[in-house]
Amino acid sequence: MASLVPPTVKLLIVEDEPGLRQMLEILFRREGYAVVSAPGCRAALEAISQHPQPFPVVLSDLAMPDGSGMEVLAAAKARNPATEVILITAHSTVENAIGAMRSGAYDFVAKPFDAAELAILVGKALEKQELSLENRRLRARVSELRETDLLGRSAAMRGVFELVQRIANMRTTVLITGESGSGKERVARAVHNASDRREKPFLVVNCEALPEALMESELFGHEKGAFTGAQSKHLGLFREANGGTVLLDEVGELPANLQVKLLRVLQERSVRAVGATQETPIDVRVLAATNRDVESAVSAGKFRQDLYYRLNVIRIALPPLRDRREDIPMLAERFVRRFADEMGKEVAGFTPDAIRGLQAYSFPGNVRELENMIERAVALAGSNIIGLGDFPQELSGSVGAPGGTLLELPESGCNLDEVVNEVERRLLTAALERTGGVRTAAAKLLGISFRSMRYRLAKLGLGDDEPDDPERDPH
Repeated sequence: MASLVPPTVKLLIVEDEPGLRQMLEILFRREGYAVVSAPGCRAALEAISQHPQPFPVVLSDLAMPDGSGMEVLAAAKARNPATEVILITAHSTVENAIGAMRSGAYDFVAKPFDAAELAILVGKALEKQELSLENRRLRARVSELRETDLLGRSAAMRGVFELVQRIANMRTTVLITGESGSGKERVARAVHNASDRREKPFLVVNCEALPEALMESELFGHEKGAFTGAQSKHLGLFREANGGTVLLDEVGELPANLQVKLLRVLQERSVRAVGATQETPIDVRVLAATNRDVESAVSAGKFRQDLYYRLNVIRIALPPLRDRREDIPMLAERFVRRFADEMGKEVAGFTPDAIRGLQAYSFPGNVRELENMIERAVALAGSNIIGLGDFPQELSGSVGAPGGTLLELPESGCNLDEVVNEVERRLLTAALERTGGVRTAAAKLLGISFRSMRYRLAKLGLGDDEPDDPERDPH
């Protein structure tokens, strides 16, 4: 039986008895390991410190003339905490075993031992080490995705992050829904990049943008001479992405005849190119995205119900940006850093008024509109701080505008008292900023008495202990 261990996996064997050391070297080379051996503790410590890469697994005697296996264990763990160490001794005691395990040993083996069982134990230690590394890579990748592709601290986005992690390595189809510009393709990329397919292709096709006559060939490929103009063979999206992920963007626009063929691809896991006589097996993770109400399209007979069920095994519903306003400052800061770097400009951030304006605006174009708005503001900014005046007029007018976006009811509902307090706080702050902090003038701007102004400021904790203005309201 051929070994499944890659020949580049190196195993360090530490044993002072020459005969036993040679036997272990032969055993593990036959198992497929690239073996490095050391005749004692000092040689092992030197090998651990000087080897170009940390050893994944170390197999060490416990008692040696020039030192202890516990020293080998400590050095291996110091070099790489993920290294798994198995200790061997002729004097096995419960105390020794407990001490070794508390120090981080993978296991403790007593002499004499069964060679086959020892080989299995080393294999399991290697599996644990590789699984630990893979988990760290996935966590790091998802963390990186949160910082670059998907941002948000809102409850809705935290739910998206968690779902991406849970489904990343599944083969199941996923339907990503949300308004245009809400970040559906970014979510799809996050799923792919957090999965074990991340080294394979991630290919996207926009089902709305392609002409119907070309779509079948683009998706499934064609043979040479299959139709006029087919001068060479074309693999098509599914075969080009074999082993990876395909995103069918705006899948709700897929023509009826191609809906049937896509359903067959999902069911059979194979494609037949235009002009071909046989089907080709494929291994592709299919993600689909749409901004349409697919359920309504199914009810109206415009989208196949069976295909909808195939695509909607797991759904990720992205909220519009107006329903997660608390994420806007974080997104805006990320975009301003990116565009400032790209344009070579020193733009550090936003004024409080600018942030309030961004959070008050409804963003019908969602994250894409915010991104474009920040790019424009960075390009036109005359200073290193972006103010409300650097944005389009519709944004400037959104702060406190009667009937403006602050009074829109989110789909998920809201806390009325909190919303009213927030609107009041923003209007009071805006009035004070406009009047240079003169509360009498700010009260006149808001059509309230000075006494009412003081009461509202005190209620919201906005400087109620400040001295009165020189000009007092007579009421």
